[in-house]
Amino acid sequence: MEMHRRNQDPFDGGLPSSGNSIYSPDQTPQQTPYRRRSLETASNTGSDSINPAPRNPFNATPLGTSKNSSAIHIHQQKQNQKYFRSRRVKKGEVDHPWKATKDPREKWVTIIPLIGLALGFVVAGYLVYNGLSTIVNHTYTLVLDEDWSKGFNTDVWTKEVNLGGFGNGEFEQTTGTEENVMIENGKLIIKPTLQDETLLTTNNNLTLPDCTSTQYYDCNAATNVTNGTIVPPVKSGRINTLKGATIKYGRVEVVATMPEGDWLWPAIWMLPVNNTFGAWPASGEIDIAESRGNNYSYATGGNNIVTSTLHWGPDQKDDGYWRTSKKQSALHTTYAAGQHTYGLEWSEKYLFTYIDTRLLQILYNPFNEYLWTRGQFPLSNSNGTTLTNPWVNDPNLNAPFDQEFYLIINLAVGGTNGWFKDGAAGKPWVDKSKTAPKDFLAGKDQWYPTWKPETAQLTISSVKMWQQVDDKPNVGK
Repeated sequence: MEMHRRNQDPFDGGLPSSGNSIYSPDQTPQQTPYRRRSLETASNTGSDSINPAPRNPFNATPLGTSKNSSAIHIHQQKQNQKYFRSRRVKKGEVDHPWKATKDPREKWVTIIPLIGLALGFVVAGYLVYNGLSTIVNHTYTLVLDEDWSKGFNTDVWTKEVNLGGFGNGEFEQTTGTEENVMIENGKLIIKPTLQDETLLTTNNNLTLPDCTSTQYYDCNAATNVTNGTIVPPVKSGRINTLKGATIKYGRVEVVATMPEGDWLWPAIWMLPVNNTFGAWPASGEIDIAESRGNNYSYATGGNNIVTSTLHWGPDQKDDGYWRTSKKQSALHTTYAAGQHTYGLEWSEKYLFTYIDTRLLQILYNPFNEYLWTRGQFPLSNSNGTTLTNPWVNDPNLNAPFDQEFYLIINLAVGGTNGWFKDGAAGKPWVDKSKTAPKDFLAGKDQWYPTWKPETAQLTISSVKMWQQVDDKPNVGK
């Protein structure tokens, strides 16, 4: 019995592992389904002995032995799976029926775009030809070719000496000395400097013995510490060609570098030799290029902007300039970063200004109607005075721009005419203030550090003026 218990399957009373049974005939052990499967397997294989697999104590199929096991199922699938065969179409195995029979309409897919391209070239060529054929090419004679190689030519140029503000309430005194107008390294320099401090801080009268104006207040000024008036707090320069170079129709080119520095006001412009139609602006003004020394952050444009303007009208309060004024922005730079050519082309039929090339125009103004008509001026001014046409007796459409003009180049400082807007960019003065020059000077700690020695100046490399000499210009030749 002890031997029986040791060899008996402890879970289901199975047969002993040996082929010789120890049971008596009347003791037939109960067989389990697992055992029957083992016996059947043994008889089918013809084995003399039965060696059953170890029995799972939880009556469960051992892991991985079931025919329904997912792992075995996947493995069998991989064994039966054939290797991937490429279904890529081999060259020559696919028919190209469209090659055998061509659609007769197919050729138009190519022809129509080619026709459109050819027509585009024809139209573009015509437009270019028509534009070139209508360009007016006048005949000119050289009036002035100034490169400063012979110094400052007083037969042509005049240094204006003035402290009256030039009608704009400017804060500079223009001098005739080399402190403010000089030639250095073959270029003309106009540079601002500070006024003598004694003239600004004590009661003084300033009289210019070499004044180039005939007006009293252009030649005399005073400092009164009690009421806050002072003489111009800055000195600068202004030159003109009135003595030696004037034109009526023609061209002007000035190669210059604009200044850097807050409240500096450079200008290249023209005035009439004679006030034929009356006081400014009735006789006209041509501003070829004006700018500001403030940097690009200035709201209406600093030295990254150049403005061209024509001034014309019956009186100072009725100036039609806003109809003939344009700006040009520098591209990713400033006009103080290097020199540029500031040009004017002026004829009986048109007037335009440009930078560097005639193609880069700032202002283009055709004279195709009377300026009095174009201006649409009121019947009377704010004082009730009736406005009359100052050009009524001139038959030319371009009056007052049909007279002799001369060139002016200057570097102004500040002013009370609105060129610098009140309250913008920390402007230290108000235009209507009676103490505007003193208020400007009080802000010196803010603006004077921006006047660097080499950049707070207007630098002129050359000046050329041509007079138009043909009555009937060539067109397209």
